Amino acid sequence: MYSNRKSFAIKLVAVTCVVYLFIHVFTNTAVPVIREMQESGRSLAALENLDIPIADADNFKQIPTGTEAPPQPHPQNNNEDKAESSDSSTTSHIDTVRTEVLNNIKCTDKALESRIQQRGDYWVLYNYIKALKTFRCHESITYTTHADYSFMDNLVPLLERWRGPISIAVHAPGTDFQNTMDSIAYLRDCSSPLVRELVTFHIYFSTKHVPNEVPKPDKVFAEPYNCSLTPPFMNVSSENMYKSQKKLLYPVNVGRNVARETAQTHFFLASDIELYPSPNLIEKFLKMIADNTDPALSKDPKVFPIHIFEVGANQQVPENKTTLLDMLSKGTAIPFHKKLCPGCHTVPKSKEWQTAKETKGLHVFHVGKRTGRFIHWEPIFIGTARDPLYDERLSWEGKMDKMPQGYALCVLDYNFLILDNAFLVHKPGIKIYKKDPRRAMLASKTHQLISKIIFPELKVLYGTRKGCAV
Repeated sequence: MYSNRKSFAIKLVAVTCVVYLFIHVFTNTAVPVIREMQESGRSLAALENLDIPIADADNFKQIPTGTEAPPQPHPQNNNEDKAESSDSSTTSHIDTVRTEVLNNIKCTDKALESRIQQRGDYWVLYNYIKALKTFRCHESITYTTHADYSFMDNLVPLLERWRGPISIAVHAPGTDFQNTMDSIAYLRDCSSPLVRELVTFHIYFSTKHVPNEVPKPDKVFAEPYNCSLTPPFMNVSSENMYKSQKKLLYPVNVGRNVARETAQTHFFLASDIELYPSPNLIEKFLKMIADNTDPALSKDPKVFPIHIFEVGANQQVPENKTTLLDMLSKGTAIPFHKKLCPGCHTVPKSKEWQTAKETKGLHVFHVGKRTGRFIHWEPIFIGTARDPLYDERLSWEGKMDKMPQGYALCVLDYNFLILDNAFLVHKPGIKIYKKDPRRAMLASKTHQLISKIIFPELKVLYGTRKGCAV
């Protein structure tokens, strides 16, 4: 009996020693690894790749957070500390810039609220599909634009250069509505994650061409899109679109205004979806506004026009002004619409701009006016909600769709603060003039509408100023 007890006691001591050794080894090796994984946000499921039983890992999760394991050497700590310090410094700089922007512009934040509203002859689904990320009014610039689904292939290359909020109004009458929804679903589920994060979609259509079914915003995408399918917006034949079959005009200015009015930020760039901006434009512009130097600090009404260019179909869109200037010298890039309507987009001091070397940051290169030889200039610019809207009676097919706004800006004595290192480049492929009898007929009608109805209205509403014309 005594020997049995003695044997049992010896075994108990041996087991206790083994358990103690196991706990000691586990605490000094596994604990720091698991704690490091927790702090870095990695899943404990990754412990399957370590020589630690998952059961032990689960038990470890019960260890109080105050329990500290002995410090272990980390050869990469210095680099990690430097990276964290650099990130912290960058974040602090961005916060400082944004604070100064807010102090200078004193804007008001705007919520992204979904709503259905009639706008003249159109139904508009505002904020129908919202971006995941929201912005305060001073935090960024919104790229506001318009399209039908056949132009949606431009969204990702635009986003990759802009990397900020985009507000896009999409014309989707009749059966074009479903193709539009499929296109948006493909872009959100199968392309760049930036689409889901940064792009808010608004949908509009004529009251005479309402789709058969319009789901509630939270019911639009009940299931993930089948990414093995061809993107609905690829190789679209215009003749097969509902808009073309019904001979509808494209209400470009309805889309422009809808996208503008729903932007969350104080500043927006009202542009076309095929125009790709120079990289880092948002950060550089906000830094300029934060610095608040003359003439940007002027209280006079102002907008910030941006030079526009075209490049050959086989060319890459330039990443900076230095590359752009080189392409201009070689003829692989040209000013926008040089072969279609050079007077429409000739920017004051454009020759000087094209010979001025690229500099660091962003500044006002020249303060221009829409007068003299620039009397029919149709600038694309960074502006604010205070600027005149676009006349929604005008269509893309009828041309001259930005002329009434240009007249209003001129009569209101706006300064056009032309930026030095910023530019827009059209999707590769230089446009040439093609005879289009239908557009010529519509352009003639638009000219009559503007001269006989719109222009007299503008003179009553805004007045006149020497040198200003539609």
